[in-house]
Amino acid sequence: QIQLVESGGGLVQPGGSLSLSCAASGFSLAYLGIGWFRQAPGKEREGGSCIRNGGGITYYADSVKGRFTISTDHAKNTVYLQMNNLKPEDTAVYYCATDPITTCDSSTGWDLLSDLASWGRGTQVTVSS
Repeated sequence: QIQLVESGGGLVQPGGSLSLSCAASGFSLAYLGIGWFRQAPGKEREGGSCIRNGGGITYYADSVKGRFTISTDHAKNTVYLQMNNLKPEDTAVYYCATDPITTCDSSTGWDLLSDLASWGRGTQVTVSS
């Protein structure tokens, strides 16, 4: 059974940094891609970043490019999202997800996940002064 557990969210001032973690179990990150998605109140979920092939394939949405970095530790089976220069518009619940059917594309990201996708419960990130 696939489980994803996010951690690391919190309250940070604009311009600050946070590092999110997503501990995965029930599958290996060496074989399945994994992504970070976010959903702000009243807005649709959006894909922020994703990674697969041991980091050989990564994707960043334009809204986070240059500020966020995704990485994996296969020994810990954990994916990280380092978020720098945070802005108020980054405020959202951040989720990690994986899917055995669809996958991360370096150009288009991970727009569509199947019904077999697994999601974590999310971690709240609030950027405010």
